[in-house]
Amino acid sequence: MTDALADVANLPGVAGAVDDARSAVDRLLGHRILRRRSAEVSTESALRGARASAVLEGSSVTLDELRTTENPSDPVVQGSLRVSAELGTLTETWRKAPRQALARLHVLAAADAVDSADLGRPRVGDGAVKDVLGLGEPPSPSEVAARLDALSGLLMESTKAPALVVGAIVHGELQTLRPFGWGDGLVARTAQRLTFVARGLDPKSLVAPEVGHLELADDYAEALRAYSSGTSEGVAQWIGHCAEAVAAAARDSQAICEAFMRG
Repeated sequence: MTDALADVANLPGVAGAVDDARSAVDRLLGHRILRRRSAEVSTESALRGARASAVLEGSSVTLDELRTTENPSDPVVQGSLRVSAELGTLTETWRKAPRQALARLHVLAAADAVDSADLGRPRVGDGAVKDVLGLGEPPSPSEVAARLDALSGLLMESTKAPALVVGAIVHGELQTLRPFGWGDGLVARTAQRLTFVARGLDPKSLVAPEVGHLELADDYAEALRAYSSGTSEGVAQWIGHCAEAVAAAARDSQAICEAFMRG
């Protein structure tokens, strides 16, 4: 049986980038504050991740605003907070039924912005597709359906590819496909984080890769465009970006731990 994801992991430059990101995560996981306060670090990471994902989706919300505003009016912020809050409940569903988990993520992300009949359903027809990152013309609904099926099939198969590679492919595919037309970035970034949790890279959800993508925002869209080209070089460039984002996010969570240590 072929292992397509393992083949991706063997692309030039990928292994080294993955090892660097894994080392950054391992350094975080060894922090002594996590022995007693890992839940608090995870909560703070989730808030920072929700804010970063909302900004990448076009919002201008700040962390202070998230901390002090009980019911934000921006539907992007609302959606980002909802998907972040329910991430932990979707881990098993993501492992066993990824299409079902994606539908649920879209319901959470777009509840305040999309007609209820369209929530959780891949787009059909020629409806508008939000393109915050300037990725260009989206794939057709028929291509979306085929590639979602292929992605789901890949996720259900065993692979020797590291979690970071699998999560990068999940994120890249969903962001390229923009399967729902609204909130696709929120869904894609949360699905990446779900993959890291479900596949053991970050089992306690302490790392917010969204924070890393925002820190590297100048490269984010460019790397996605490289991925969407379908070339080996483009895919490797995207995985390298994701690895850098994870390492940056791990350092951010390390800073959270240090802040808790200082009281």
